[in-house]
Amino acid sequence: MSIAVRKLKEKENMRKLILDGARKVFLEKGYELTSMRNIAEAIDYSPSSIYFYFKEKGEIFHELHEEGFRVLLSSMQVLEHVSDPFERLKAMGHVFLDFAIHNKDFYNLMFIVDEPLKKKSEDDPWRMGVRTLDYLISVVRQCMETGRFKGMDAENLSFTILSSLHGMSALFCKDRTSTFKDKTSEELIEDGYKNLIFMLEKL
Repeated sequence: MSIAVRKLKEKENMRKLILDGARKVFLEKGYELTSMRNIAEAIDYSPSSIYFYFKEKGEIFHELHEEGFRVLLSSMQVLEHVSDPFERLKAMGHVFLDFAIHNKDFYNLMFIVDEPLKKKSEDDPWRMGVRTLDYLISVVRQCMETGRFKGMDAENLSFTILSSLHGMSALFCKDRTSTFKDKTSEELIEDGYKNLIFMLEKL
C-alpha cells in the first residue's frame, strides 16, 4: 500500500470514527447541547483533531443526515424493477419500516432529533431528504397514472403515507410500542402496515 493510499484510508477511518461518535452524542444530548468538545471526548481525541475534518457541529449533523437518507433512498430505488407502481409503493413502505427497525440510531437522527432547518437549495445538505420525499411522490403519481387514487393530490397523499410510516417507526424507535401487551413491536408494525395497505387499496 502506497503512502498516499494509506493516508487516504486513515482519513476515511477518522471521518467514520467522528461520525459514529457524533451520532451517539447527538442522540444523547440533542443538537443544541452537543458541542465539538463533546464529540471529541466521545472518541478520545482533541477538538482540534475534529476541526481538521469538520468546521462545526452542523456540518457533522448534516453529513449524518445525508448518509441516512442516502441509504434509505438507495434501498427504495432497488425496487425500480417492479413494474406495477402500486406494488412498488407497497414494497417501499416495507423498506422504510425495515430501515427504521434495523437502524434506530440513524432513524432518530434523521427524523426526531431537532436541528434548525436552513433554507433549502441545490447545495443544501438536506438535499437527500428532499430527494427521498420526491421519490415517494413520484411513485404515488405513477400509481395515479395507472388509475389509482383518483381525484387525490399526490403530495397530500404522500404526506399521509409518510406520516403513517413515520408514526409507526417513531413509536418503535422511541420504545413506545410496549404499551400494547398482546403483540411484539415487530408484530404491531407488520399488522399496522397491513391496515395502511388495506386503506390505500380502497382509495
